[in-house]
Order: sequence, then C-alpha cells, then structure tokens
Amino acid sequence: MKFGFFMMPSHHHTENPTLAFERDLELIEYAESLGFDEFWVGEHHTGGWETIPAPDIFLAAAATRTKRIRLGTAVINLSYHHPFDVAERMAFLDHLAYGRIMLGCGPGVLPPDIKLFGLEQPNLRPMMNESLDIILKLYREEGPISYEGEYWTIKEMEIQVKPYQQPHLPIYMVSSGSGNSIRVAAERGLGVISGVYSQPNALNISQQWQAYEDLATQAGHPASRQEWRLSTNIYLADTMDEALNDVSTGILNDVRQYFFNIGAKATYEAYPGQPADEITVEQIIEQRKWIIGDPDHCIRRIKELEEATGGFGSLLMVAVEWTSTQKWHRSLELFARYVMPQFNGSLRGIQSSYDRMVEDNRLGRLPSGRAVPVDGGQPSRP
Repeated sequence: MKFGFFMMPSHHHTENPTLAFERDLELIEYAESLGFDEFWVGEHHTGGWETIPAPDIFLAAAATRTKRIRLGTAVINLSYHHPFDVAERMAFLDHLAYGRIMLGCGPGVLPPDIKLFGLEQPNLRPMMNESLDIILKLYREEGPISYEGEYWTIKEMEIQVKPYQQPHLPIYMVSSGSGNSIRVAAERGLGVISGVYSQPNALNISQQWQAYEDLATQAGHPASRQEWRLSTNIYLADTMDEALNDVSTGILNDVRQYFFNIGAKATYEAYPGQPADEITVEQIIEQRKWIIGDPDHCIRRIKELEEATGGFGSLLMVAVEWTSTQKWHRSLELFARYVMPQFNGSLRGIQSSYDRMVEDNRLGRLPSGRAVPVDGGQPSRP
C-alpha cells in the first residue's frame, strides 16, 4: 500500500494567504521527508477557505522543492476550462517535474464556484466527460485532432509538447459514489480516487470497486486495485483522548463555518433537519468514518477498510489545519513511524529477524558468552 495526501486546502478565511501557501508547500516537503508517496491538490475559486485556484501552478512550485514525491491535481475541474489548455499545461508540468505528475479530474462541485462561472448543475458532468475525451485524444492520438461536442469543440489541434510520461501522465477520476466518475474511469481505463465517506443514496465504498471492475471488463480494460485510491481524514496522537482533544475545536470550526455554509449541512445530520448545535464532533467523526486516535487504532481501522473493500492501492490523508502546525507534524510523524510500516512491507525483514531472535533465545540457541567492554566501553573483538 502507498500513502499520500489530498489537500483542499482548508485555511481560515481571516488569515494571510501568502503564509498559508508557504505552509502548504512546506507540508509537501515534510511529507516527502517522512516517506509519503504522493500529494494531490485541489482547485477552488470562492468560499474563502479553499484558496488554491490553480493547482498546476502550485505543484510547479512544489516540484522545485521536492525530488521524489509524486504530485497530482485533485481535482482540476474540467467544466471550468478549455480541455486543450488543461492537456497542454499538464503535459508541460510533467516535463518540469521529470515525470512525477498525475492528473485528477472532476466536474466542479463547490456551489459558489458553480455560481461564479455561471454554469448549470446538470451540465457539469456531461461537460467534464466531453473534456476528458478531448484530453485523452490529444494524449493518445498522433497529429492534429478534431472533436465536435455539445459543450466543447476543437478543430485540427495538437499538443506540441507531449507528456514526459509515456503514453501519457496517469489520469484519475475522483468519485463521491454517484456512479458517473466510476463509469467514466472504467470505460476509459483510468484510475479512481474514492472518498471513504459516500453521499447518501450513492454507491458506498464497498460497492464502488465492484462497479468499476464490471464496467472495465465490459470495456476491455484491466482493473487493477493498485490504481484505486481511498481518501479520508486522519489525525494521530499518543493517546485516543489526546487526539480527540487536539482536533475537536478545529473540526467544529471547519464544519460549522465552512461546510454548513456551502450547503452541506444535511450530509452531517443524523436525521433530517437536526439542529446544528446538536451535531457533535463524535457524530461527525463516526458518520464520516474519519480515523482519529492513536497509532494502534489507526492500524485497526485501515485493516478494517482493507477487509471491507477487498483491498486498494493507496490511502490519501486529507490535509487540514484542525490544530497547530507542530501537532499536525507530530501526527504525521506517528503515522509514518508506526502505521505506514504495517502496510508498505518495510518491516518484513526486521520483524522476522526479531521473531527469530526471540525464538532462538527461548530455545537456548544463542551463544551464551557476552563481549566484555574494554577501552572506553567498546566491545572487545573475538
């Protein structure tokens, strides 16, 4: 299993954006130093909290400050942009990052963004689907291409600088369980990023891969669970109580001040019309399937998620600012030190070596003599 981040980002609307962007870039550097595999960044234009309008520009800056970690857009809202521009800019960025770029696509779901661009909700997914088909033609076909659709039309256009990765950079659809993104990805042989929490009346996380696999088989594409990423909120501390205490205020601030105001209150309710002040942090964590606790709790929850889904390739942690930078970094350190090794195979030799030593000691198989320290405490040679 691989591990990464899904950054909205989430910054309070009263703070200095320049400092927030710098903190976001530093987080990517820190994530790379801890051994995380990838970092995805979203696109938003309104609302005051999610403040990165051009994830490709942001990732270009991140690419100059990192060497190994893969960088992706999650998502570029295809209904907001001409598809040729998206395809060309991402191919160019793939060169600047020496093949570390991934393109995550979505229709655009933030209500004030949709209002800003004057779009109609029913048109968003059809616009995205057409745009994606144009992007794939530009990447997969040689020479100038043409496409005449209901929303997008291009005539005899070709990307001059093709992607660094061949045949093209990896492309993913982000799914909330509605079914459209699963279908579009499966029919075109693309990867999927699924939120662990699914919207009401949508495919739940246990159903999404089966739907993808069935559709991909029908379309003649291989269905690899390694290309399935799951995303959720995770925060760790040394104890369960400490973790909850660290983030409770931040969670309630985010949910009440931002998500309730973009029309998402119903998705946090235990019953229709539940008063806002009755919605507790414990209810939010349980309903959204977030992982808040100590490392052992986190390991158990990820194993349960593996069992419930049948397995997946990567787990993405939502990057939020519910507490201080110092505590957030401590949470990530705990995750990298104690959780990741349980799933990425890095402990296989170490654990078996330890187990053999314990067993050999129990059976009396180890040499009985000990080296006696001499000359400043250094062990003597045999």
